[in-house]
Amino acid sequence: MRQRRRRTPDPYDGLLLVDKPGDWTSNDVVVKIRNHFKFSKVGHGGTLDPLATGLLVLLIGKGTKLSNRIMGGDKVYEGIIRLGVTTSTQDADGEVLAEKDAAHITREQVEAVINQHYVGDIEQVPPMVSAIKKDGVPLYKLARKGQEIEREPRRIHVFSFEVLDFSNPLVTFRVKSTKGTYVRTLAHDIGNDLGVGGSLDSLRRTASGPLTVDKAHTMEEILACDRESISDRIIHLADMIS
Repeated sequence: MRQRRRRTPDPYDGLLLVDKPGDWTSNDVVVKIRNHFKFSKVGHGGTLDPLATGLLVLLIGKGTKLSNRIMGGDKVYEGIIRLGVTTSTQDADGEVLAEKDAAHITREQVEAVINQHYVGDIEQVPPMVSAIKKDGVPLYKLARKGQEIEREPRRIHVFSFEVLDFSNPLVTFRVKSTKGTYVRTLAHDIGNDLGVGGSLDSLRRTASGPLTVDKAHTMEEILACDRESISDRIIHLADMIS
């Protein structure tokens, strides 16, 4: 019987950790890096909203086979909630729908709401502006047409939710949660529970599973590389499975 020839590992198979800048979509990053280095296959291990910065894990070549593992990892985010402002997207990119005075809200009240309702298992209703599909159509496309449909709540788990700083109306926080958590929805819901509304002012992903943003590279650093030198910045698949 003829033996199957073992494939020589491609020097580009693996993960590239990117510190995504704001105003770039996750797909923008994928397309730019794929075209710049002429990679045949590039994906990502969990999207970030355009507003968000931080860790975006790119999967290159056979690294795309790790998609489920990377996407399934727990995530850590740091961000700022703006109390008193409700928007159409639940973050600062959306149209302002309502504004209320939040001057009377205290740090103790914010922490009480978080600890009572937003740590542990949570049933979260996904936002309309999301990539979740209804009959094959992403919800954000329906939202652009002014449509809103009923969404089934999804079970998520929040391991920890810390208030790092409170300077009314801004709440600086760190949250660790399971995959599929919409942090802007947490901001929106917390604001509603406080009676003043709320939206996500900024967000940064600092970890995805065991991968951390301090090991990530900026787009400027990555695009300054050529096809040969970018290999030094890739976490090679051969090293991960050896």
